[in-house]
Amino acid sequence: MDFNVKRLACGAGLFFTRAVQFTEEKLGQAEKTELDAHFENLMSRADCTKNWTEKIYRQTEVLLQPNPSARIEEFLYEKLDRKAPSRITNGELLGQYMQDAAREFGPGTPYGRTLTTVGECEGRLGAAERDFLLTSTISFLTPLRNFLEGDWKTISKERRLLENLRLDLDACKTRLKKAKLAEAKAAVSPSSSAAHSHDPCDVEVLLVLVNIFSLFQAEHELRVAQTEFDRQAEVTRLLLEGISSTHVNHLRCLHEFVEAQAAFYKQCHLHMQELQKELGRLPNAFTLNPSQSVAAAGPAAEGLGSPVEKDTLQIEEVQAPATGTRKAKVLYDYDAADSSELSLLADELITVYTVPGMDSDWLVGERGNQKGKVPVTYLELLS
Repeated sequence: MDFNVKRLACGAGLFFTRAVQFTEEKLGQAEKTELDAHFENLMSRADCTKNWTEKIYRQTEVLLQPNPSARIEEFLYEKLDRKAPSRITNGELLGQYMQDAAREFGPGTPYGRTLTTVGECEGRLGAAERDFLLTSTISFLTPLRNFLEGDWKTISKERRLLENLRLDLDACKTRLKKAKLAEAKAAVSPSSSAAHSHDPCDVEVLLVLVNIFSLFQAEHELRVAQTEFDRQAEVTRLLLEGISSTHVNHLRCLHEFVEAQAAFYKQCHLHMQELQKELGRLPNAFTLNPSQSVAAAGPAAEGLGSPVEKDTLQIEEVQAPATGTRKAKVLYDYDAADSSELSLLADELITVYTVPGMDSDWLVGERGNQKGKVPVTYLELLS
């Protein structure tokens, strides 16, 4: 008990000394040991890494699990060191509902058969999402969390220890400066107590010895504090320089996360293409617009027309209006999809006009004796 009280008193005294030193530094009444520019840059880089890693980690959690209640539940299970129960994905749940509804409506009906087919696909999408979440958590989220809860906590601990040792070092410098001032003052003017003493020489010698001892003790404490500070600064510097290795590790994890995302979306795309084919084979199924199909020729053909228009519009019978024709410059090459369209070459000039009932995304173009529909997005209309 006696030892603990002494230790507590010593710790309280040290804390008070550091608090005084810190306050005097803030008020500009004490000198502060400054770290070199390289060390300051390392600390700034480490702080930046921690802040952005934390933001990326939190937002990735939101991306992978948008439900805040589920995130809190997973957090509690993790803190309790218990395995979280397996949770069904939204896609899998939707697939179950669709298949249950198909059984209620009748699996032999067109709607029931379609619900069954779509439900099975949604289940496969949900299973793919589950694999993606697991892979992303292991390859990306876990390394980020390990840095924040492991490496960064170690760095923060060592930095706090370095700051405490810096305060101790500056306090020792202040005590040494005061000891030197006291010695110089005693050498210039003799003590008043020595002047009234029966033996002034003995008192003066005693005061000199006290000042010398105080100066020696202050110098010794300064050397010890400087040694401890330098040792801790080196340890902290090595940890801060390790941030570069952290960046390399996180870069590798980021590539793995992107690969997992690409594989997941590719798998989903394949599932949806297969679903479209299956729906097309079902009786009484609605035919999808080819311009909206995933298997369309490409983005250049999206939204450029409709099959209905191609069937109903007879290009041969279209006549140019007396007024309203314009010149247009072709921006890109365009290959006609059928006989109703006009192939284009980049930079050529053609005559264009519109006809009643025609899709606004198309114009009728003429080049000499050739005539056909042309997409507006491939043209620059001239005044």
